[in-house]
Amino acid sequence: MRKFSADHIYPVSSPSLEQGVVITDDEGVILAIESREQHDPATLEMFPGVLIPGFVNTHCHLELSHMKGLMDTGIGLLEFIKGVVTRRQAPPEVIASAIERAEQDMLEAGIVAVGDISNVADSFPVKSKGRMRYYTFVEVLDFLRNSGSEKAMENALAVYRQVHPAPGSAASVVPHAPYTVSAALLEKIRAFNPSEGISVSVHNQETAAENEFFQYKTGAFLPFYAGFGNNLEEFTATGHNSIFYEMKGLEAQNRNIFVHNTFTTSEEISMAQAWGEQVYWATCPNANLFIENRLPDYRIFLENKARVTIGTDSLASNWQLSILEEMKTIARYQSYVPFETMLQWATLHGAQALGFDDTLGSLEPGKKPGILCLEGLEPGERLGVAARVRRVV
Repeated sequence: MRKFSADHIYPVSSPSLEQGVVITDDEGVILAIESREQHDPATLEMFPGVLIPGFVNTHCHLELSHMKGLMDTGIGLLEFIKGVVTRRQAPPEVIASAIERAEQDMLEAGIVAVGDISNVADSFPVKSKGRMRYYTFVEVLDFLRNSGSEKAMENALAVYRQVHPAPGSAASVVPHAPYTVSAALLEKIRAFNPSEGISVSVHNQETAAENEFFQYKTGAFLPFYAGFGNNLEEFTATGHNSIFYEMKGLEAQNRNIFVHNTFTTSEEISMAQAWGEQVYWATCPNANLFIENRLPDYRIFLENKARVTIGTDSLASNWQLSILEEMKTIARYQSYVPFETMLQWATLHGAQALGFDDTLGSLEPGKKPGILCLEGLEPGERLGVAARVRRVV
């Protein structure tokens, strides 16, 4: 048995506790959270700063870790996608080594679970070691060609069959984004997946051109697709923003994670949450700045009491894989978001979105969420550049 204490403990699922003690067994399972005055000081492991649960990264592309430093910033989503498609090839040993380093970096940054996008099986050997919990989202896309949906689904299922999740992890087949998945493919994905009880991730409204494309079939997506030899003859404008196309193809009973949401409106957040009781909004602030030089307006998510989660995206679109650095970015640019709210986004909401809240996301008896020491908070519980985190358990 071990006893950890700090001036403040943030269980996340309950109010913060001053001078508390987190008691665990030798495996890290929480037995109790009590007041420090109940314990002999000599039996306590004391930490500066505050104690929090381990972070959950709800959106990552671990398989792109070898692309760190290869992409220019500020080029916009469509140019970024072109770059990833044309530059992601590398020797297998280079890819494997980069994935291993990236996972180690996440572990050292206090991350205990990841919602990870997979188009290929490159990340599976690392995931199979079980050093953290993974929800593997096997991504499928046919670039809006209904005629290509059968082959696209076959390719995705070939990858899906190789997942073999470690104990505590899971997997599902998911659409990449509305602008790359035909109606026929959405139906195939929906037919394959269970109608409830799983997590589904989909990129959403990361660029203004996406909504224009679905509204009118005009804008930057036309030359983007022409560059790949696709004249979009199989796609018809819907007259609505892209999120409604996505919802039409998803099961409302599942845990649906909309990722990025840079151009999502307050009305759309409200409508999506009325559509499904388990809707989550994954934000990747550093990737949004890297690619589009823009952040979502977090105020509208707060106003709608949205269940926001935090992701890092990939090392192709970020400088590091650190949830704390994502939180710092939010605090730097939209400092009205309270610290405890951000902490909820970074832990419990992420665990719930992935279905991992049975063991992760909050400091509660019976859970094994990992325990972090967060140091360097500024007055008023503000995250500044000096904030740092280290693993306690």
